[in-house]
Amino acid sequence: MGYMDIDLTISRLGDCRISSPMPAERYIKDHEHVIYHSNLREIKAYLKQDKEPPTFETAGPREKIYFDPSKLKCGIVTCGGLCPGLNDVIRAIVMGLHYHYGVQTVYGFRFGYEGLSARYGHTPLDLTPELVEDIHQKGGTILASSRGPQAVSEMVDTLERMNLGILFAIGGDGTLRGAQAIAEEIGKRKLKIAIIGIPKTIDNDIAFVQQSFGFVTAVTETRTSIYSAHMEARGARNGIGLVKLMGRHLGFIAANATLANADVNFCLVPEVPFSLNGFLEALNNQLQKRGHAVIVVGEGAGQELMGESLGKDASGNIRFGNIGIFLGDKIKEHFKKAGEEVTLKYIDPSYTIRSMPASAFDSAFCLALGHNAVHAGMAGRTNMLVGYWMNNFTHVPIPLAVSERKQIAPDGNLWREVLACTGQPKSM
Repeated sequence: MGYMDIDLTISRLGDCRISSPMPAERYIKDHEHVIYHSNLREIKAYLKQDKEPPTFETAGPREKIYFDPSKLKCGIVTCGGLCPGLNDVIRAIVMGLHYHYGVQTVYGFRFGYEGLSARYGHTPLDLTPELVEDIHQKGGTILASSRGPQAVSEMVDTLERMNLGILFAIGGDGTLRGAQAIAEEIGKRKLKIAIIGIPKTIDNDIAFVQQSFGFVTAVTETRTSIYSAHMEARGARNGIGLVKLMGRHLGFIAANATLANADVNFCLVPEVPFSLNGFLEALNNQLQKRGHAVIVVGEGAGQELMGESLGKDASGNIRFGNIGIFLGDKIKEHFKKAGEEVTLKYIDPSYTIRSMPASAFDSAFCLALGHNAVHAGMAGRTNMLVGYWMNNFTHVPIPLAVSERKQIAPDGNLWREVLACTGQPKSM
């Protein structure tokens, strides 16, 4: 990869003139940045054209802030599906606003973006340090959630009517697109309201973000299901354990779960197409050689094999067919025709995993994300999300983050490791 025109500029509401009440050992300077590229060859491509390599603005507390904490009111909204760590992020934001900056009023808007639309009549929660003190020990979100777009003008009306200065939007691709639309409407009205996103995607698919919260917990929690699938497969003649994991458009959970559980023989992900005949032939070879098999499949894999359209959900996402059930039926049908008896056990732990409390790693990660979101908002940044890149917390423009989706490269290191671990054919 050579020169790429990437705009990582972060929007601001105005100059920061208020001294921060937060004592910090070291404030982040505005000129501090994290370089986007990690490859020297790519960096040289910019230098050859007298271009500065793209860099992220570094997240963290600033010495001068934009908002007066004594007058500031903030809001938090959680949207989309459940994900481990949602409550951790809510708690981190509330605690950071209260104890770092002295902000006294934080509202929690209930049921996603519905909470910002007056027509639903959802009363916001008053989020105090006492209310959120122990919510990090629980799964889910105390604010509840929903899917689907709401009228942008109505949501901005609510923010304006309540005199909010910062809205923290915790969610994935659809939520961030909504946050971008809200920020753009705010700009048209020339309001001084900051929109700060915290990327919530258990699939880890947000572009320009190295890692999102909940992903590590999700991979960790797959171990029970894959272990059970392996034991069931070994406990029967021609036993097959089939586990379906999250991953609508990408297979990061399935791939990493495979590497974390070395008993997996086949990993099927959306980024690497396979034919039904090719897969069944490889599965037959595995059973003849070892007598059992464990299959991990991402929910978005093999959708083209089912040949059916299920429409779209409330968020505008294409409804997927159940690849787990489809694959299980085709496996049993194939071996029945061949006169071979197999015992197949199908496990789908998706909702069990989504609703789990965050792991210790993710809890610490969520705390840092929440605190850095607060620092960004107090410094007047807007239409941005808090990211993580090269082991540093960063500021990422929302329009850039939603411009593409991060996926597994079929010729990249991660997939090569999966092939080496499973021993499955490179193409099926």
